[in-house]
Amino acid sequence: MMGGPRPGPPGGMRPGPPPPADQKIRPGTVRRVVPYALRHRKSLFLLLVLTLATAGVTSANPLILKAIIDDGIQGGHTPVVVRLALLIAALAVLDAGASYAQAWVSARIGQGVVYDLRTRVFDHIQRQPVAFFARSQTGALVSRLNNDVVGAQQATTTLLSQSTDTILKIIFTLATMFYLSWQITVVALVMIPLFLLPAKLIGRVLQRLARRRMHLDAEMGTMMNERFNVAGALLTKLYGQPQQESAEFSSRAGKVRDMAIRAASIGALMGIIVTLLTSFTNAVVYGFGGALVVRGELELGTLVAMATLLARLYGPVNQLSSLHLNFVTALVSFDRVFEVLDLEPSVAERPEARSLNGSYAGGATAPEIEFDQVSFRYPRAGDVSIPSLQLARLGPAERGSDEWILRDLSFRVPAGKLTALVGPSGAGKTTITHLVPRLYDVVSGAVRIDGEDVRDLTLSSLSSHVGVVTQDAHLFHDTLRANLLYARPDATEHDLVEACEAAQIWSTVSALPDGLDTVVGDRGYRLSGGEKQRIALARLLLKSPPIVVLDEATAHLDSASEVAIQRALVTALAGRTSLVIAHRLSTIRKADQILFVEQGQIRERGTHEELLTADGRYARLYRTQFAEQEEEPVG
Repeated sequence: MMGGPRPGPPGGMRPGPPPPADQKIRPGTVRRVVPYALRHRKSLFLLLVLTLATAGVTSANPLILKAIIDDGIQGGHTPVVVRLALLIAALAVLDAGASYAQAWVSARIGQGVVYDLRTRVFDHIQRQPVAFFARSQTGALVSRLNNDVVGAQQATTTLLSQSTDTILKIIFTLATMFYLSWQITVVALVMIPLFLLPAKLIGRVLQRLARRRMHLDAEMGTMMNERFNVAGALLTKLYGQPQQESAEFSSRAGKVRDMAIRAASIGALMGIIVTLLTSFTNAVVYGFGGALVVRGELELGTLVAMATLLARLYGPVNQLSSLHLNFVTALVSFDRVFEVLDLEPSVAERPEARSLNGSYAGGATAPEIEFDQVSFRYPRAGDVSIPSLQLARLGPAERGSDEWILRDLSFRVPAGKLTALVGPSGAGKTTITHLVPRLYDVVSGAVRIDGEDVRDLTLSSLSSHVGVVTQDAHLFHDTLRANLLYARPDATEHDLVEACEAAQIWSTVSALPDGLDTVVGDRGYRLSGGEKQRIALARLLLKSPPIVVLDEATAHLDSASEVAIQRALVTALAGRTSLVIAHRLSTIRKADQILFVEQGQIRERGTHEELLTADGRYARLYRTQFAEQEEEPVG
């Protein structure tokens, strides 16, 4: 594997082993969630005040009901009954308003927590090296930002709105019950453990199911991601079997359905158990309390108030059971998100990193590039990603190996000159171009720009100095203008037109009905290969970096596109330090230096004429691959 990590078979993602069912939430997850909530201290305080109000109303109503029965109805005082009934109505209005405000504040806190978490995850993933994306399934990554974060948000919102409210209601209700009748209260308390034990047991099962369900959701999302972009859809239509694709998706969707049904069934079982226990408890309390009323040891109003309070006690206790389930779901979601946040980028900026300024050695307009005894092999999957993002079972080559891609490689790319890399496929040419912008770090040796090790430079200054045009230029599903401005957001209309003219693409763009505001489609599929290359070159010219790394397109181009691209390259490479993987004879002949790469080493170096005269590896490659090419005029 000389060119980099290879993708899996096109027929579909290979199913990976499910995560262990008994995988436990990592210690410290709860502690890590707390700082996100504490950023909303004012809202949390307001939520506490509103919760106290609703809990107070919950305890006050049964006491008023007791007074209506004992002092009003049994005492024959109609005005007392009316006044207390109006008070109950007023408290109901107060409770409704406080409950609405409580729901709004808890939602605001929950969404705020998720916003902070989601933006942090996105920023963290953006800092990951290319190796991370090569090893991770896109659908699994999207699932972390969507399904897992949304799951955490939903559970968090529920917890915020119910947890404090439930606990305060239980405290207020128990205090009121003890005030009215400690005997009945003790009977009620004895029954509470019967509610909590099923919640604990069922919670453990639901924790395992939640983690497994999230894994299955990620697998299904990955399949949809791969099939629903233009490249995947095209491959499926050309090579795929629709029935087989539908069957595979149906299988994955079926697993998600079955897991959801199982989780819902177990959750419903918890509700049934709680309802049954509540009925038993009511029977005991009514029997015991009724006997006390008959013996004259308890007033009728007190018994009715106790029955009402009992219903309001076991309601929050029942909520505690569901809160436990929501808490478990939230922890699983947060744990999966923190799993990504805990993965440190394998290519990171050093604390003492320096910026690469525009003053180069010898007063040159562009810096020199040096490879000094560079050895490199691709990192193992476990070093750059996490198993739950990879999903597929990895073969030996994909897990990484001890095979060296580059070995003791040394050469210089002179400042302001064009160096062409040629050689057989899989020789390591692409890997060389990846090391200049530090997409990967070398294992040993050093890559230097203007004498500075790229590992000692800030990533932002390195990015601003190195411009890269890949063989398959990527364009976002946006307008031409947006794709060009991605290189330089402050570019003016004149700058855009000038870059397009230099890249030999303005005549095509200006002829479009919407011009620069034309939407290019997913990955630029509305443009031809030659047009995409020239848009990419225009984007490079807008960035105007002193170093250019270019992988020439190998796709067949018509004569007009070939000539246009060659003219654009003349402008793009002029005065810049250029490292080009050359596939065209015209580029090779213009090169100030040609490096013949084979098996990760420089086998030959020199100009086109010098290497032909030497009659070595390059000469043989030239006779088999380049001799029949006809160089198009570029002037």
